[in-house]
Amino acid sequence: MQLTERDAARLLGVPEATLQRWLRSGELAATRLNEQYRLNKIDLLEFASSRGMEISPDLLAELEQPALPSLAEAIRAGGVHHGLAGADKSATLRDLVDRLALPREADRDLVHRMLLAREALGSTGVGNGIAIPHARNPIVLHVSTPAVAISYLDRPVDFEALDGKPVHTLVLLVSPSTRAHLHLLALVATALRDPGVLAALDARAGVDALVPEIERVEAAIAEKRAAARRP
Repeated sequence: MQLTERDAARLLGVPEATLQRWLRSGELAATRLNEQYRLNKIDLLEFASSRGMEISPDLLAELEQPALPSLAEAIRAGGVHHGLAGADKSATLRDLVDRLALPREADRDLVHRMLLAREALGSTGVGNGIAIPHARNPIVLHVSTPAVAISYLDRPVDFEALDGKPVHTLVLLVSPSTRAHLHLLALVATALRDPGVLAALDARAGVDALVPEIERVEAAIAEKRAAARRP
């Protein structure tokens, strides 16, 4: 679903004039149709993530779907990987793709090229040494459940992130549907604003140490939604 400027401003929690300034400068990606901008939710989530903005509870609620796993479950499915090799973006992403638990028929070369094509449009580095590499369209494969793979690099690599810091951690989403991708991307964006999660990633935490931090963040999100529904 394409969002109007008014909808996008509401979900980002900013005045429309601020949103329009970002659109005119090209900071926020959008499609122009009949003198009106139209935005998609992926671009909105990417923009909010890269600037450390709070993800709107309304947007999280729109993307919620009971059948989807939690972010903690998706991380358990995708795993935590140490020792990712590579002296540059391309080599690092190649090693990342080679380690993913993908279906046998998946074309890993194609996935690698999709990730590189997205990086050519602009860095997926979101700051604090973290990047969320992904294709321009969600990586939707024939998998039974969504997975989020956390990978720690052997040596930090320059991803041309907005804050100028080299990247030491990659977060990659693989989903069975676009809706699942959006749902998890919103949760990842929220989790990456949490000091406890960031500290765990800085410490190169494994699944057993990282997942409790993620569960704590998800519990806080659920409580915030519940509070918003109370009269």
